[in-house]
Amino acid sequence: MSAEWSWVYEGYDPAEERLREALCTLGNGYFATRGASPESVADDHHYPGTYAAGCYDRLPSVVAGHQVENEDMVNLPNWLPLRFRTRDADGGASDWWSPDQPGLLRYRQSLDLKGGSLARDLLREDAAGRRLRVRQQRLVHMGDSHLAALRTTFTAENWSGELEIEAELDATVTNSGVARYRELEGRHLTSLEAGEAGGDVVWVRCRTRNSRITVAQAARLWCSAGEGLVQPGPKSDGRARQRLRLPLRSGVSVHVDKTVAMFMSGDRGISEPLGAATEAVGRAAGFPELLVSHRRAWRHLWQRAHLDVPGTTGRILRLHLFHILQTLSPHTAGLDVGVPARGLHGEAYRGHVFWDELFVLPYFDLHFPEVSKALLNYRHRRLPAARRNASEAGHTGAMFPWQSGSDGREETQTLHLNPRSHRWLPDRSRLQHHVGSAIAYNVWRYTETTGDREFLHTNGAEMLLEIARFWSGLAEYDPEYERYRIRGVMGPDEYHEAYPGSDRPGIDDNAYTNVTASWVLTRALELAGELPQPRRDHLFADMALTAEELERWEDVSRRLRVPFHRGVIDQFDGYHALAELDWERYRTRYGEVRRLDRLLEAEGDDVNRYRVSKQADALMLGYLFSPTELAAVFHRLGYRLDDETWDRTVDFYLPRTSHGSTLSGLVHGWLLSRERRPDAWRYMQEALVGDVADVQGGTTPEGIHLGAMGGTLDLVQRGLAGLEVRDNTLHVDPAPVPELCTYGFSVRFREHWGVNVQIRGDTLKVGLPLSERSPLRFSVRGRAVTVLPGESRTISLGSSAGS
Repeated sequence: MSAEWSWVYEGYDPAEERLREALCTLGNGYFATRGASPESVADDHHYPGTYAAGCYDRLPSVVAGHQVENEDMVNLPNWLPLRFRTRDADGGASDWWSPDQPGLLRYRQSLDLKGGSLARDLLREDAAGRRLRVRQQRLVHMGDSHLAALRTTFTAENWSGELEIEAELDATVTNSGVARYRELEGRHLTSLEAGEAGGDVVWVRCRTRNSRITVAQAARLWCSAGEGLVQPGPKSDGRARQRLRLPLRSGVSVHVDKTVAMFMSGDRGISEPLGAATEAVGRAAGFPELLVSHRRAWRHLWQRAHLDVPGTTGRILRLHLFHILQTLSPHTAGLDVGVPARGLHGEAYRGHVFWDELFVLPYFDLHFPEVSKALLNYRHRRLPAARRNASEAGHTGAMFPWQSGSDGREETQTLHLNPRSHRWLPDRSRLQHHVGSAIAYNVWRYTETTGDREFLHTNGAEMLLEIARFWSGLAEYDPEYERYRIRGVMGPDEYHEAYPGSDRPGIDDNAYTNVTASWVLTRALELAGELPQPRRDHLFADMALTAEELERWEDVSRRLRVPFHRGVIDQFDGYHALAELDWERYRTRYGEVRRLDRLLEAEGDDVNRYRVSKQADALMLGYLFSPTELAAVFHRLGYRLDDETWDRTVDFYLPRTSHGSTLSGLVHGWLLSRERRPDAWRYMQEALVGDVADVQGGTTPEGIHLGAMGGTLDLVQRGLAGLEVRDNTLHVDPAPVPELCTYGFSVRFREHWGVNVQIRGDTLKVGLPLSERSPLRFSVRGRAVTVLPGESRTISLGSSAGS
């Protein structure tokens, strides 16, 4: 396993275990399991967790005297448990081993990114001087999404004797992986059962308490030593055990394999979960064969997601891509799931779906468009709920929730805990209605990239038009400004949820919200004009959409207000009038000021009072749109946005941003790289190491940040390479930073699979695999270039010549 394709931890450090568990998670898009050690239990240092895509359950809790209801991604039965201990000649047994015991001589964990497996190597010595070498290798099968396996190899180095092993399936688990949620009800599994199916197979079955999803796991235990006999262990409700007495001879290695199958009641092609699980585990191949087929499936994924970036940067990007593909694999295309903001790696954000697809889907559009389409269809299936959300709030169109789960209702909590003050506070983040613009943006970009007009004219059109209707209805005409205004919202910043001292939630005329609303209305009008007549007639009839309403869309799209102050885009109306924060004072006092909102609230102050931002807000516009596109949107609105105005805006917000989100460094690195600023790399580095170094301080152990990981991949292919699709043409306009001027990747564009792009300083090389497809026509900084299948073209970025 080469260093650039591995992620290795040397030594055992209990304080780092939860971070390592998150970063060593294995999954296949259907389910994932954290990289916890098989002998560990949930405590302050360990948290074994298994999560399935789309498996949620809703429970009430009493918090600060209020009854609240939360829907969580459910921690499912733990299939990992396998522990061991030595037995003495007189029949006595030692304690079950754990790495916290004395005598641990060597400990190493290694994640194989290319092959998709996790290995653990340890050497322990007991009080009698007996040395036992243990190697464990696990996989969550990428080919068969219902299978997982664990191989443990025991080698007695200087002794012979007996080893006792106990393997278990444990359905008694709860959701308790996030400390600040522990006051909330977390017992999601009920009707716990356990049993055996033949001499070497045991099973557990349970269901979620309110969503009533049945979950079944079956496990088969096998030993390479003929003398080792698997015996069923004591059973209890929700726990199924198997025990094994294993004779060891000095220097001889013995394998113990645990193979597991998991099914749920929503799975396709099965009669019922328990029968499917026991049948699948019974016919599963042995561990070596499973490992071969698992690696083959991963090899096919890496071929479609080829990435060639040198050094440490490339290694981190491969780790990011690895976790993206474990959460959203081709298996996802057959599921009704969204983009969980923290992956399938932990319980933070309760497994909910936010706007993170805005940062993830652009990558999938160019590599796995079938996955992008499935994720967009997750939103379309919840369009009726979005319509109800809008109607119940007194609005028109579709109001998609800021946090989504199983059925499309608003899942954002009404209270959140400040871990500094230990106070429960009102949560108004559901006012981030710009999530609708993100969905519309993803619909438009997907269809531009793939050319899937069928989707655009059907499901895509329904979403885009209903989101446009929502924005049109939310906009109110203000005769004082002779413009439309959108009031009472939150922008991407998230710090400003109200005006200082006001009882009215939300702020007015958030620039990001209004500009993206105008963009959505404009795209909806374009789409309405291009729909085939029969489809247009049917859709307009179903929506009761009239010519008068379209006229209002036109008017609103041109006259939404965008506040400015002294030649700078104001984040929202009145932002410029807020107080300046004494940044130096707070940095001196606290050191780390990423979460200013928590620091200020704990002091009895209010972040709403200050000109500060948690992350990019107005500057997010430069992430979504190229300078030309953004200038065109502002021109439609009747504003002039030139380079000088945008530069002033960037310079204004840079020193006033605390970067309290992993997305912040990503967006700022993207912006500054396109402007060729020397500090772009600093922000890119923060985005790269956000999870691996747990930059946000304790958040990654609760689950990786999927949006930031997807965004760093997109930063290479679209940010640095300037790759975008416009007018059915693939455009490339590289803007490499000096620290990363050599890199490459492959993308899928329309009929062409495997368009290979290589950038070496000021040279661009584009190649196509041999096929019977038509030539690829693309544009490099406005110059038209054609590449034939089986050939490549090298273009000098400093001249118009190509070869």
